[in-house]
Amino acid sequence: MADASKTEKATPRRRQKAREKGQVARSKELSSALALGSVVAVLAWQMGHAPSAWTTFFRNTLDSAASGNLEPGSPLFFWSSIEVFRWIVPCMLAAWTAAFLGGVGQGGLVIATEPLIPNFERLSPARKLGQIFSITSVASLLKSLIPFAAIAYVGIACLEANWRNMIQASFLDVKGFAHLVGAMVLQFLWKTAAILLLWTGVDYFLNWRKIENDLKMSRQDLREEVKDTEGNPQIKGRVRKIQRLMRRQQLLKATKTATVVVTNPTHYAVALRYEPDMVAPVVVSKGRDLLAQKIKEVARWNDIPIMENPPLAQALYKSVEVGQTIPSKLYTAVAEILVVIYRAQAEMRKQAAQRSPHGAGPGGHS
Repeated sequence: MADASKTEKATPRRRQKAREKGQVARSKELSSALALGSVVAVLAWQMGHAPSAWTTFFRNTLDSAASGNLEPGSPLFFWSSIEVFRWIVPCMLAAWTAAFLGGVGQGGLVIATEPLIPNFERLSPARKLGQIFSITSVASLLKSLIPFAAIAYVGIACLEANWRNMIQASFLDVKGFAHLVGAMVLQFLWKTAAILLLWTGVDYFLNWRKIENDLKMSRQDLREEVKDTEGNPQIKGRVRKIQRLMRRQQLLKATKTATVVVTNPTHYAVALRYEPDMVAPVVVSKGRDLLAQKIKEVARWNDIPIMENPPLAQALYKSVEVGQTIPSKLYTAVAEILVVIYRAQAEMRKQAAQRSPHGAGPGGHS
């Protein structure tokens, strides 16, 4: 009985795993039916010139036997074998080709290694007896009796249709008798092949439906597969949190190398670094809200100037990634800030230089 909780179609991963185990929809009788059909087709093709060819062959064989020695190594036996193989080989090749194409066409070329692994439970006599007398075994037996009954009916119908000709067959010559028997055999074979092909189509559909029902998944199965393929969501969340913390630490460390920090002043903070040999200032870190506060705190601890310019801060945050140089359209605004900073730093250095001579020294007062 099917599991009522399994309502979802199988995912590609589940289908692939089932394929690796050899669970592919196949009809075991399809290859046999196609092989029989191909043999019937070859026989029907050979039937047109077979009587004259075999008549010529037997006439030449009898003439050779009358005039030569019938020894095992004589050319007569060699050429007879060649003639027999010339008629048998096409039938065998057609049967093998059709059987191979029928097997590959149902589910492709499947190389499943798991069924080859030794399993001693399969050798258990009790298990074998249970399989023989199981409902599945009885259902399989009854299923195989359906095409057998249809073939038996076709055979009886063929005999009834040709019963009058069979009674009068004693009045026919050899050629007419061979034609009658060949026509009856060919009629029975192609009808048998048609029945088997029709039945294998039904059998394939039933097997395909069973495989599809077996592969169905419940919602819990889908969740477990997502965990297996993409990882546990909780673990992934922790990994993402650790990654964010590491990136934040890197940004705060890079802030120590900044020349100036441009702020919103509360929501955005962008740290810029500029050296005289650089083409343009580079964004070394940026952040908003809590991270912006952290960047400003690092700037204060390292005596990095903090400039409030809301439009510039928002433009830098939204248009420039960390590690990139600022765009040319922002050169003027950033340059004005850098000029102010450099002037302030120069003024501070000048004041420090002016104060230094008034300290204790050779020319100072004690």
